[in-house]
Amino acid sequence: MAEHMPSGVKELDAASLKALAHPLRVQLLAALRLEGPATASALGRRLGETSGATSYHLRQLARHGFVEEELGRGTARERWWRASHRATRWRNSPWRDDPATAEASAFLQRTQFAREQRAVERWYAEQDSWPAAWLDAAHSTDLDLRLDVEQLRRMSDELQALLQRYVGEEDPNGERVAVFFRAFPQREPLL
Repeated sequence: MAEHMPSGVKELDAASLKALAHPLRVQLLAALRLEGPATASALGRRLGETSGATSYHLRQLARHGFVEEELGRGTARERWWRASHRATRWRNSPWRDDPATAEASAFLQRTQFAREQRAVERWYAEQDSWPAAWLDAAHSTDLDLRLDVEQLRRMSDELQALLQRYVGEEDPNGERVAVFFRAFPQREPLL
């Protein structure tokens, strides 16, 4: 379990969105969020990258407020890094007319969705190895609603607030639980 558990949500602006939209930066941030503080060298070994590459990208992430140096740990030669926030959030509408930022947003959405898909596939493959209580507690829902834009916004905000409440109640001895939420309009139902 990580010694430092970041909290809060980082709202992305155009500059931070573009700064994060790099495959190695996404991996570095995920590793620090999921596994806790680490050095550039340790992250490089874990991700199959050089410590020079991981160090450079960690500095870029720090410049945009995604990670920070863990003070009081390490040496002058080996800095420890930790995630600054537990999650990131952004809206797409501000970038509609900004192609570079819109592409960065699309990259992050595709990357996030691919990670979610891998997590769900792993769950399906290994769920039989979990005790029955965990199988009963796990949940999947598919639901199509008819909402207006304000109802969708209100539902999304309420679910985000509920999730944040559980972030504050985490059990350090509990299991890691993946939670994914997506809600969006669709012109035609998918059958």
